[in-house]
Amino acid sequence: MAHRLLPIAVLAAVAAASACGGSGGAGAGQVRGTARAAPAGTGYTSDQLGQALLQQVTGYRRGEPDSGEYGSLKALRNAAQVRRETALDKPACADAQAGGGKVAADVPTALVTFAKSDGQTATETLMGVADADAGKQVEARVPTGCLTFRTHLSGQWAEHEVTEARRGDVGDGSRTVGVVTTSGDQRTNTWYVVFQGRHYLGTVTVFGPNATRAEAEGLARASVTQARKILS
Repeated sequence: MAHRLLPIAVLAAVAAASACGGSGGAGAGQVRGTARAAPAGTGYTSDQLGQALLQQVTGYRRGEPDSGEYGSLKALRNAAQVRRETALDKPACADAQAGGGKVAADVPTALVTFAKSDGQTATETLMGVADADAGKQVEARVPTGCLTFRTHLSGQWAEHEVTEARRGDVGDGSRTVGVVTTSGDQRTNTWYVVFQGRHYLGTVTVFGPNATRAEAEGLARASVTQARKILS
């Protein structure tokens, strides 16, 4: 089975759930997935990707990392559950995403979430994929009709506005997507960077009322620097 790479609707729904006091469901998993050999054309196992994750982020506390097959990781399963529970006013946007195409369930993956005392989080994910597949994720764009939409979750509607930057220069190419979520009197920002490295795809998501594009892209650059030390 293949999975969508963090649809925009999932990012927005998690933001809305957290604004309403819910758990959000997208933190780092603490159940280790099943390790596997690297598929042809990638070169990295989930254990190697786990070693390449950021070790510290200033101002944040590092959570327990998780690695294994993409479809087995707790945080990504939680995100899929949020997606199933979320209704959209524009159903066609359910698969509008911060990346392009799908990620196979057995792709070697590692992720870690960092948290601040005020609840803001930063999540890094590394996936071992072929360069051509990583390029498709970087080149994808959110459909124009999905730049604004509403979601219904846990009995409450939330409004979302998407901002998408032009192709960036993080790693071997990147793209940045921002989502501003308004739920009641709560406003939350989510900034999501997708970037390509040699035989891997990385993402960094910064989530919270004070999350900024600059911080997300800065962490993505730090991720690339760390990964090059380990995966070169």
